[in-house]
Amino acid sequence: MGVKDLPLDDRPREKLMLRGPQNLSDAELIAILLRTGKKGKSVVNVAQEMVSIHRNLTILASKTLSDLMKISGIGKDKAATLLAAFELSRRIQSQSKWLSDKKVTTPQDVADIFIPLLRDEVKEKFLLICLNSANKIITYEIISVGNLNSSVVHPREVFKAAIDHRSASIILLHNHPSGNPEPSNEDIAITKKIVESGIILDIPVFDHIIIAGNVFTSFVERRLI
Repeated sequence: MGVKDLPLDDRPREKLMLRGPQNLSDAELIAILLRTGKKGKSVVNVAQEMVSIHRNLTILASKTLSDLMKISGIGKDKAATLLAAFELSRRIQSQSKWLSDKKVTTPQDVADIFIPLLRDEVKEKFLLICLNSANKIITYEIISVGNLNSSVVHPREVFKAAIDHRSASIILLHNHPSGNPEPSNEDIAITKKIVESGIILDIPVFDHIIIAGNVFTSFVERRLI
């Protein structure tokens, strides 16, 4: 039986689209990566065998390309797809752990984290930093990417992302590739609009920080908000 022989709601890809990835089993998620099965076995059967043989995903994710290719029904292309997915998962976990260890209480704390990430950027990027109720960083998201001198952003974009990440509060941050840390009139005007929206939505804006090379400007310290 192939995947197309299953009822529509039981096909892994369709099930994911209808119910979300959290409702799929480990084998069903792996089946989506594998795409096809082998003669006599559907892709779901192949995935179920992989999970059963290796007992859990941690063991499976530690396998090399050659290890994965030893599994019946897994060739080089499927093995490479699995390796890429496992590596992405590791990187996401690593970044999440790195962020969860960061508590921000001052503008310098924010600058210390983000100056290394932004000082060599040649385009202006506007970032949203999302904090939980303990002032720890949940995540950060690039809201817009502009040219050398500007990065246009709207409060709607900022707070859509903030709500999606269930932020208790937010910090705005963008870089000036020119090396000039001074905020423009446009920077100030946009920030005031975002702060006003945050008051209405009860998601306070703690600060807006501009990074320019190895230096930074805090709107709070400058009393611009």
